[in-house]
Amino acid sequence: MSLKKSIILIIIILLIDQISKIYIKTNFYLEESVEVFNWFEIFFIENDGMAWGTKISDFVSFISDRTAKVILTSFRIIAICGIAYWLNISIKRKGSRVLIIAISLIFAGALGNIIDSVFYSVLFNESLSHQVATFLPEEGGYDNLLHGNVVDMIHLPIYKGYLPEWIPKYGGKQFTFFEPVFNIADMAISTGFLMLIVFNKRAFSKNS
Repeated sequence: MSLKKSIILIIIILLIDQISKIYIKTNFYLEESVEVFNWFEIFFIENDGMAWGTKISDFVSFISDRTAKVILTSFRIIAICGIAYWLNISIKRKGSRVLIIAISLIFAGALGNIIDSVFYSVLFNESLSHQVATFLPEEGGYDNLLHGNVVDMIHLPIYKGYLPEWIPKYGGKQFTFFEPVFNIADMAISTGFLMLIVFNKRAFSKNS
């Protein structure tokens, strides 16, 4: 697979990801939801941490949330440079098509979320339960550069119900599968990693 095709794939995913995020952020109130099917809904939330809202400061108590946010965003930028190098060298070494597609998906997804983390804080004002955000507001963004929140909107509550009473600790409590809310970028990253796991032998051939 050529570098040109890889770049086209990355651009397509980035466009879908960013268009969907900008539309949601400028048309939805925070935590507003719209049911598409009984197992799929658009649910707008913002994530200022890692996966499922986890923050570095949750593990290292002496680091403030703002410092942890800058560290996380900086780490993401360094990581994507490593992914870009991996992609470039895989193409030069004529790696398998599966490998290059998988890395391209991971790179596009990571870059999509980095754009949120780095720039959204200066491009939009704050999304609230009573306020839809505005792109390039006159009063400026909701925070400084590197302090943006990642926009999530895809929710798949495939099952909602109460767990049986006999289950220890959680019995009788409401349970939702699948609870996390994610975005197109997250889907690209997950798909890329899944390809590397499922098609491991094809991705990492002897030539690769």
